[in-house]
Amino acid sequence: MNILYIDTSSNQQITVGLIRDDKKNLITETIGKQKAQVVLPMIEKVLVKEKVSIKDINAVEVVAGPGSFTGLRVGVAIANALSYSLSIPINKKPIGEFVVPIYE
Repeated sequence: MNILYIDTSSNQQITVGLIRDDKKNLITETIGKQKAQVVLPMIEKVLVKEKVSIKDINAVEVVAGPGSFTGLRVGVAIANALSYSLSIPINKKPIGEFVVPIYE
């Protein structure tokens, strides 16, 4: 099982990775204000590093909060879009259900 992990809850860093056999292979990057521009290239970087195609992803796990308003919106939107387009579950919800950000 290949689970794509996305954490954009912090104002200082973004973490993206692949969870396989309960092992997390994560990359973290320090960021400025460019959250939206950084996440997709990071996902591509992880998939290439792990030799996995986007079509090989079986589920998405995203940190929905609490956290940075903009960061959560970016991460959750990308995760929901991938879940919908690939017809895979997100945060262990049934296929077709979306995750809503949790703001404090």
